[in-house]
Amino acid sequence: MEHKAIPSAQFISAGMSAACYSIRRLAYNCPVGANDAKKKLQDEVAALEYELRNELPREILKARLHGDLSENAEYHAAKDRQGFVNARLNQLKHRLAEMSMVDFSKIPHDKVGLGSTVVVMDIQKEEEVTYFLVTSEEADVPAGRISTSSPIGRALLGKEVGDEVRFTIPGGVKQLEILRLTTIHEAAS
Repeated sequence: MEHKAIPSAQFISAGMSAACYSIRRLAYNCPVGANDAKKKLQDEVAALEYELRNELPREILKARLHGDLSENAEYHAAKDRQGFVNARLNQLKHRLAEMSMVDFSKIPHDKVGLGSTVVVMDIQKEEEVTYFLVTSEEADVPAGRISTSSPIGRALLGKEVGDEVRFTIPGGVKQLEILRLTTIHEAAS
């Protein structure tokens, strides 16, 4: 599977550097900027809690009124949905708790980490590509925002300018050389 990233020059828009944009989007518990990903998760939690407390009990009650529960498809569908909503709520609440515990002071100042903008040379294609390292909720590969838990993100974490990284992707082995790095700390200053 081929991924597309946007060329380095396209990151500057409306007078805001890519690193500045990245840090504003990543600053969950940091005074630097907005909190889009966390807000999105909180909105989903609110919607699911409403469904779990209001809509699903009504659907289950309505289905119970139809009689025999052993052969009642509406009842089983509502109960299945209730289980799914409960599981998703637990997952989202766990993720929100993890996000609130991000300690920006522990993100390296001179190595690739969460919030870094990394300009790399794709050695096979001889092409310069820029990536933002973001959380999994914010990942958007076509826009160059890659998750720190993706194969590329994991390979880049902890590396410095001049390092070469090799990692396996579905299409084979990819090799990148780090040309430039702007960490979340440099972008904030």
